[in-house]
Amino acid sequence: MRPFARSLRRAIYATSALSMLAFTPAASAQEEGATDAGNDEIIVTARRRDERLIDVPVAITAYSGEALEKAGAIDITEIGQTTPNTTLEVSRGSNSTLTAFIRGVGQQDPVSGFEQGVGLYLDDVYLNRPQAAVLDIYDVERIEILRGPQGTLYGRNTIGGAVKYVTAPLPQDFSLKIKGTYGTYDQADLVVTASAPIGDLLRVGGSVARLSRGGFGDNLTTGLENYNKDVWAGRGTIEFGGYDAPVLIRISGDYSKDKSDPRGGHRLIPSLATNAPVLDDVYDSRGGLVDPKQSIEAYGLAMNVTAELSDTVTLRSISAWRKDKSATPIDFDALPAVDVDVPGFYFNEQVSQEFQLLYESDKLKGLLGFYYLDATADTLFDVRIFNTFAGLTAFTEADVDTKTAAVFGDFTYDFTDQFSLSLGGRYTWDKREASILRQNYLGGGSPVFGGAGVPFGAPGTDFEGSRKFNKFTPRASLTFKPTPDHTLYASYSQGFKGGGFDPRGVGANAPAAIPGRPTDAEIAAFLSFRPEKVESYELGYKGSLFDGGLNVAIAGFYADYTDVQIPGSVACTVGGLPSFCGIVSNAGKATFKGLEFEGRARLGEDLAATGDRLTLSTALGYIDAKYKKFVTNIAGVPTDVAAFREVQNTPKWTASGTLAYSTPVGDGDISFGTTLSYRSKTYQFEIPNPYIDQDGFALWDASLVYTAPEGRWSLGLFGKNLTNKHYKTSGYTFINVNPVTGVPVIGGNGLPTSALGTEGTLTAFYGNPRQVFVTGTVKF
Repeated sequence: MRPFARSLRRAIYATSALSMLAFTPAASAQEEGATDAGNDEIIVTARRRDERLIDVPVAITAYSGEALEKAGAIDITEIGQTTPNTTLEVSRGSNSTLTAFIRGVGQQDPVSGFEQGVGLYLDDVYLNRPQAAVLDIYDVERIEILRGPQGTLYGRNTIGGAVKYVTAPLPQDFSLKIKGTYGTYDQADLVVTASAPIGDLLRVGGSVARLSRGGFGDNLTTGLENYNKDVWAGRGTIEFGGYDAPVLIRISGDYSKDKSDPRGGHRLIPSLATNAPVLDDVYDSRGGLVDPKQSIEAYGLAMNVTAELSDTVTLRSISAWRKDKSATPIDFDALPAVDVDVPGFYFNEQVSQEFQLLYESDKLKGLLGFYYLDATADTLFDVRIFNTFAGLTAFTEADVDTKTAAVFGDFTYDFTDQFSLSLGGRYTWDKREASILRQNYLGGGSPVFGGAGVPFGAPGTDFEGSRKFNKFTPRASLTFKPTPDHTLYASYSQGFKGGGFDPRGVGANAPAAIPGRPTDAEIAAFLSFRPEKVESYELGYKGSLFDGGLNVAIAGFYADYTDVQIPGSVACTVGGLPSFCGIVSNAGKATFKGLEFEGRARLGEDLAATGDRLTLSTALGYIDAKYKKFVTNIAGVPTDVAAFREVQNTPKWTASGTLAYSTPVGDGDISFGTTLSYRSKTYQFEIPNPYIDQDGFALWDASLVYTAPEGRWSLGLFGKNLTNKHYKTSGYTFINVNPVTGVPVIGGNGLPTSALGTEGTLTAFYGNPRQVFVTGTVKF
């Protein structure tokens, strides 16, 4: 039976808050923690074991918690500005959904059925869905960005790379830290972190965060703030053992509640029917949809166990449960009119278990592992087009379940102190089950969203089906270390992202042997898509020169990308009525080739005062991302349009430079830093759009921080986007275009013509404007 009654119950309780504090996992403080190995080194766990960053044959950018705090980093999207060939952005409509791309691979569609191409890990636990994945930066030990396929150690959906968010371990002694922030747009944040030992083996700790900010603009129709922030969050941890004990058991977790107002888009063209002009302020909106009330809630529970079985063998277990739910009103047309309005619910839940058996001897190091994930992703939404037909609504409920299991191994053998070979592989069993209902209503919205609409006609889709996908993904790398401070490597890896079903597809429109009467098999073939696959080759060098005065990392890569999943939504006709349909295909082939450079130079010491230091950190990324084959159906004819398509969210050039100066002041010190970052032209979708695509732009940040002796307290002044640059990060478009070239069809008024609704949907969302804030921290 279809879970329609379950949908109604969820709708009723979608915005209710839980009174419980839940938990999520955190990595072992001793086995997984980042530690300083010198002034210019950091220990990372990209290969699931502690290694110097310079020794790992993977392109990695690592940010320590101290560096993030001194830069005034607010959430994980900020680190995309200084990481080569990486895009991390807040998705459309909320503050909490993440869009992530690395080296041209990613996914910006948040509905069930589609999964990220970049894996996000919170303390080694994979977050299966993008909702509630824009993690705020507090109580963090480090963040690692792994570029290129990481499928051997991190699973099937790390085809582009992985982002590892590692929270801080509990100290052995009592600690209390209070951090407060106040800034422009009424920003007011407070984070309180405390921990205490209970006996020799037991420690407890946690953090509570209140993160708030007024809107950058206003919704002129509803009176709500636009781009505001209203978040409560917390983390709690219990640790038993560790440090000198051979066993560490860590139970930890997090809870977050985002009650921010919905983010409304900014129209880029006047409304076509009512001639409402474009607003002067890009952060203002005037969409009229307010139901359901926006609310995003996420929580979980996990246990991480590490046991040293001998001097060479360690057993690790990571057990996790997570759940999130979102209610969001998305006004596509950004007008009071109900022209293309989409109220939506997202319900996600996952249970995962991972076992790792680590081995480390003088010559051989590595691990064997097993991973299991059982996840559900349910998406419900209306598409309301009241301006065209009285109260026309297309309701969709898509429940997509994923069960995946994998066995994996990765070992490194040191032939000599200079030469080593790493070999690894992962075999994955993937099963996707989908239950999709699409029903038209007339006279109002669907009852799931409190509408009074009446069902009209037969369902456009009434589908239940499943698919299985199995895949082996190998990895190999050869490393040469002429000295301990220089590493050259060559690597080969494969990755894949699971296939599935398009939840917005219309089964009734499936091509059929008997026109208008598709069979179940024809509907399943029409709605399903195959896994993506990538083969990647990389050459790299990492070195520390001049006694640690200069650290560099250089990587060149080439990747063949096949069966590329291209999800999207277009205007269509269902049962003779205009509507909104999903289209997804394995469009064909793409190649990605590029270069990445990262460097950190100590420009001087004892320049103006004894003990001062001046450093320059740089990052440069170049990628030539091209579709070699992009087949789409035009008037029933498969047509290769690769020459007219671009890889989305992948600027050809990314660059940044950070100049930092620190000097002692009494027994404390002052640190000054300034960062300039640049991104070249970015295409928001595969079809270029001169209205919504973002030309190249630069951002300038700066910080000034005083830290008292022994870090007892600090005071910092921070500025973000100091030139107040307005830049687009995403958007919606439902305008008519040439099906081959993608060039917009212009009407007699000189504006694009509408493909759905009467007003024309062409809206954009923007990155944050200039922000200035002061942060004070006290430690006890």
